[in-house]
Amino acid sequence: MKNILLPTDFSENSWNAIAYAIRLFEHTDCKFHLLHTYTPEIYHLEYVLGEPAQFGMQNYARDNAITNLDTLKHRILKELPSSRHSFEEVASFNTLVTEIRDLVEDRQIDYVIMGTKGASGVKELLFGSNTVHTIKHMNCPLLAIPDNYSFEKPEAILFPTDYKINFKAKHLKPLIDIVSLYNSKINILHATYGYDLSESQKKNKSRLNKHLKDIAHLHYHVSNQTVEEGISKFQLKTHINLLVMMKNRHSFFEKLFFKSTINHIGFHLNVPFLVIPEAM
Repeated sequence: MKNILLPTDFSENSWNAIAYAIRLFEHTDCKFHLLHTYTPEIYHLEYVLGEPAQFGMQNYARDNAITNLDTLKHRILKELPSSRHSFEEVASFNTLVTEIRDLVEDRQIDYVIMGTKGASGVKELLFGSNTVHTIKHMNCPLLAIPDNYSFEKPEAILFPTDYKINFKAKHLKPLIDIVSLYNSKINILHATYGYDLSESQKKNKSRLNKHLKDIAHLHYHVSNQTVEEGISKFQLKTHINLLVMMKNRHSFFEKLFFKSTINHIGFHLNVPFLVIPEAM
């Protein structure tokens, strides 16, 4: 059984991500953990100076969160029913990232799936700060769903890599589990400015091939292109349903995603994006 964490702020953006997650695993036994974190505004002022109970704000916020979680659960059961799925509600007075990290460990979460949305009116932002912080601090696979994305079976997957990871079975399992559900094809993309692979990279590439020996996959090598350019140009030629990256320190991943704006080539997240941390 999969344990899947679904953070929600009760927006249509987060509903879209929840609906995607349920459809993605519609034929899989799953327990979905519906999470809402709350921090009353007064927490930033007097709340930290006095006793929370004297304001009554925490109880009000918790009651409101529980009511909204119940409403969300009933909507799921009505619109996306499945005998293979169960749901658990979590209302927590905590920051989002801290609560997610605690639940990932305590409940053996297999995936965190959440919606992404850039700051209002700022199209250059890749996605919202909550998603960025969660990706940066998680040691669990995270699947980010773009705003208003309509579900498509992830049959064509793009997997950019610099071959600088010593690929292990645990790294590929979150990807292979999805591939096995949809008989997907993996397009492995390596973008470079003309440098040959080092011996270490060649070994890692060989390890990757061994892990994917039973899965349809092709390698693509593009020269004189950044990773952003390689991804964008690949998508222009080939329709993909899922972008997958490994998150490792000091890699192109951090340079690409942990900055406020995207290069002028117009690289924007328009398909679901699975991030797999190296340190799991």
